[in-house]
Order: sequence, then structure tokens, then C-alpha cells
Amino acid sequence: MEEMKVLMLGWELPPHNSGGLGVACLNLSKALAKDGAKIDFVVPYTAPLSEQTDFMNVISATKYKPEQKFGQEKYGAYNSRGYDKTVPKNTITIRKVQKDYVKFIKKHLMDFKPDVIHAHDWLTFEAAILAKKNYGVPLVAHVHATEFDRSGRRGGNKLVEEIERNGLLMADKIIAVSGATKQIIMDKYGIPADKIDVIYNSIDEDFAKKTYKYDEEDYYYLEQMKERGCTIVSTVGRFTVQKGLKNFIKAARLALFKNPKLIFVLAGDGEQKGELLELAASYGVSKNVVFTGFVRGKQLRDIYELSDIFVMSSVSEPFGLTALEAAHHDDAIILTKQSGVYEVIRNVMSYDFWDTDKLANAILALSDGSVLSRVLKQNMHAECKNLSWDDIAKQVELIYNKLDKHKE
Repeated sequence: MEEMKVLMLGWELPPHNSGGLGVACLNLSKALAKDGAKIDFVVPYTAPLSEQTDFMNVISATKYKPEQKFGQEKYGAYNSRGYDKTVPKNTITIRKVQKDYVKFIKKHLMDFKPDVIHAHDWLTFEAAILAKKNYGVPLVAHVHATEFDRSGRRGGNKLVEEIERNGLLMADKIIAVSGATKQIIMDKYGIPADKIDVIYNSIDEDFAKKTYKYDEEDYYYLEQMKERGCTIVSTVGRFTVQKGLKNFIKAARLALFKNPKLIFVLAGDGEQKGELLELAASYGVSKNVVFTGFVRGKQLRDIYELSDIFVMSSVSEPFGLTALEAAHHDDAIILTKQSGVYEVIRNVMSYDFWDTDKLANAILALSDGSVLSRVLKQNMHAECKNLSWDDIAKQVELIYNKLDKHKE
């Protein structure tokens, strides 16, 4: 495409990411830059620049550390009326980080005149709205998750919903990472279907191509269990209500009644960790459930490599890059039907997030290295080859070009 200046507003990039959002932002930006886009990517923290990002201009909006990007208090400390006085005055809250981010964008646009603003999720929408209102630049809102997803289909934070709604209403075009996400945006926020394009994610390019060597010593205990005939069933993600991990442990209990040679690995961390530990203990399955803590990089890949089965138990998952990563490592995959990635890889076992009996049965069906498992994996690899960040960038560029012509 002709050189286009893009102001990309995001909340994280690897290696300072807490999940798949940063990975998706990095890979999309890389593919766009390869095709000629000039990108200013603004993050809400200051950190040494990574070689991974040298194809674009990464700008720090604040002097906060990467770990402070979500504040020291949860955004639940706020409501639609604004500041909650129960939070100490000098606390760095997520609202403070957001407001400082908005101030920076206002100042940055004095010098940088983009052709389009591309904002990722509600965290950047206030800054994006200001940029559009003040400078008349077309706005693309990219939705990787809604508050409906983050709250596990329960009532979410009203202030977040308000920011999310305003951003989606103000956007000239919305990108949803799955058809399921598009439907939520239509149902929850009343956005017309023709304003929303579905563009799926793909696997991290470096993840697929970089040389990787599995080290058995990293997870020696689990390797010993495999040698004794155990099947490793893993899941990766934040320990939040959205991820449906209580149902994962309930299904583990049911499956262990019939096959005690199963080991369940939960890789990640989050506010539900204590609750999950207690649940495993109360079910008497603690010796078969392993919590690794938060993992990234090689440690994460080692989890996929040693696993036989990967489960995504999410109550509501807009996409789910971890499923593609696990598939790359030849795991058999089990997904909830509420996962966006289920729209693009169908050679998996699937179930509704609440159906723990069906999840347990799927684990048992795949745990014996059956013909079913081999056939599913073989066909799934063919499906994954159809997903490419270069193709995704082309779809995004079409949106940019239409908006730019409309602006003219």
C-alpha cells in the first residue's frame, strides 16, 4: 500500500504483555509495516525498547513502569460518577494511567499527523476519541475483548462499559476478532452489523519460525509422570472468571474417577488462584493438579510441548491465540463453543463451557492416543495454515484505504 501514517494506540507489547493482546498488536503492526505503513505505537509505560519492535516507532506516554499499566488498584474502584474517594490520593490507579495517556496523545498529535487512528480495546478508547474529535482523523476501534467477556458473561464494570460504548459509537469502523465478538458488540451496544468487520488473529510469526528446543529438565516432575504412563492435560491463561477454570477442575475430578493417570496443568496466575487451589484440595485431586505460575517465552512453549491435550475452558473467549500455539506443538485441542478460535479451527473436541461432563468425556476420549486424536491433529494443522498475519494486514489496509478516501 502507499505509505500511510498510523497512530496505533495499545496498552502493551511483548515482552511487557500480560496476555495475547500484546502479541496480536505486535504481529499486526509488523505485517502492516512490512507493507509500507509508518506506525507510531503508543504504550502507557516506559521500558527499554525490544528488538522485536524496531520496525516501528514505539513511544512511551508516561514514565510509569510496565507493571503499573493496570494501576495499583483495580478499575472496580471506580463507577460512572468518577473517582472513588476510598482509594488513597497518591495511588497510581488505572484511571490515572488512562488520563495521563490521553494527555500525552493530545500533545503528540501537535507534531504527528496520522492518516488513521487504530485503537486496541477500551483502555485506549478515550485517547482515540479525543484524537478523532480534535483532529478529525478516521478512527478504527479494534476489539480483542469486551467487558461482557472479561466479566464472564456477568454484569461488568459500568464505567468500563460506558468507555467501551463511547469508543464503539465514535469509531468509523470496528474490527472484531471473531463473529462471536461482533455479535456481542451488536447485542450489548446496539452497533449496526455493517460497521463491524470480523478479522481473525493468527499465530505469532516468531513463535512459529524461531528455533526452539524442548528441555526436559524444565518440567522434570511432569516428564517423570509421562514416563509412568500419565497423560498431561494443560490450560494456559489468566486465572479469572472469564477463563472458566473452576469448571476445568470440576471436569478433572470427573475424568480422574475413570482414569487416575491424568495430570492437569494450569499455567498462569490471577485473582482466582487461591480459590482454584482450595477447589482442587476439596475435591481430593491436588496430587493430580499442578500450578506452574505465570509463564512466557520458552517456559510457555515447554508447557505446550509436554502436553498431550490442551483445553480452553473459557466462559467467553473473543479469540484464543493459546489454542493456535498449542496446535503448533501438536496437542489435541478441546475448546468451548464460546471461543472465537472455534470459528477457524474445527478439528477439535468442543463443548459448552458449563458442561463439565462433556469436557471430562472429551479428555478421556483423547487420553489414550486414539485414532480420533491423530486424525483431529492432522486436519487441524491444515486449518491453521490458512491463517496468516500478512493476509490479516491486507484486510486491515482495505479498511484504512476506504476511510482515507472517505476523509478526502
